[in-house]
Amino acid sequence: MVLATQILYQSIRQVESKTGKQIMEFLEKQHNILVVDDNAYTLRIVKHTLDEAGFNVFTVTSGEEALRNIAERGLPHLAIVDIHMPPGMSGFEFCHTVHQYSDLPIIMLTAAGDETTILEGLEKYAEDYIVKPFSPGELLARVRRLLKRMGEFVYPLASLTYVDDRLQIDFPQRRAVVNGQPVSLTPTETKLLYLLMRNAGRTVTTEYILRRLWPAEIAYEDRLHVHLHRLRRKIEDKQDKTRPRYIVSERGAGYTFRRLTE
Repeated sequence: MVLATQILYQSIRQVESKTGKQIMEFLEKQHNILVVDDNAYTLRIVKHTLDEAGFNVFTVTSGEEALRNIAERGLPHLAIVDIHMPPGMSGFEFCHTVHQYSDLPIIMLTAAGDETTILEGLEKYAEDYIVKPFSPGELLARVRRLLKRMGEFVYPLASLTYVDDRLQIDFPQRRAVVNGQPVSLTPTETKLLYLLMRNAGRTVTTEYILRRLWPAEIAYEDRLHVHLHRLRRKIEDKQDKTRPRYIVSERGAGYTFRRLTE
């Protein structure tokens, strides 16, 4: 807690002389946003809009390039994705792939404005859907709202996300590093870990986890318990099974991933 207070104090000192707009930019600079679109003009407009707001923005022109970017840099905090990007992977295919191991928030930004495609995008892949042509100001507002709604990722996202000296997570490669040793994770275990870590320090309800892990299925707690048990066996201290270091059960409520600063 002392360390957390010191970090917060240093952050305040860095921005205490700034205007309200500059403070917002300082805080938003902590967020990485990946923009996936094969249209150079769209990429320029979106990057300029988000850069001006203070976000870290990475642009790519295909789903394949987006996956390579994630493998090299780690997961972003949010992705803005076009649907039709011939001749390769579509935006929906990219979303399906990345959601196998994460719950990455996605905004579809596309010229596809027919009701069938919009419904498919919202029901299966995205948290929000914007049809081109679009308002840059509206896009920025939706980005901010979505990041606020989905929760803060306490741990800095990178190709290898550092939890503590004992545990690091490689989400794209679906593996953990425990005491320096690589440990394979299943896609479900990786996505479950992502959900819990994104809300570190807060209880994530069982209902919410079930809905995010299996959105198209009727899933029950027993199924979740199996995956949690296997995940804990892989990342927790095997010498002290009664006191989990990372994932704590909150009876009747859900699960909490501990924050290192607590």
